[in-house]
Amino acid sequence: MADHSYFDAVFQIVRLIPEGKVTTYGAIANALGLGSARMVGWALNHSDTADFEVPAHRVVNRKGELSGQLHFSPDYPMGQRLIDEGIEVRNSLIVGFERFFWDPAQIST
Repeated sequence: MADHSYFDAVFQIVRLIPEGKVTTYGAIANALGLGSARMVGWALNHSDTADFEVPAHRVVNRKGELSGQLHFSPDYPMGQRLIDEGIEVRNSLIVGFERFFWDPAQIST
């Protein structure tokens, strides 16, 4: 059985990622102090169950690779979503990843 409170915590952080920015699975896990990068990815695989939009396309792996791209519709793929937000993507990799990185640990609580 899925831990919905964990999913909700992941979804809430992902909703805070500004348009034109990305973060990593690991950065989200660190900000929450819960689980691992893999658990964040697992939660995001279930983001379609949320009652609100979760911009999961803004979450990439630690190298800036679009590792979750297979979970997006071919009609509007992950890479295109990021390009539409002004992020340069080449060969499933964010160009200048550091420029676009947003650290969820910097959220004021």
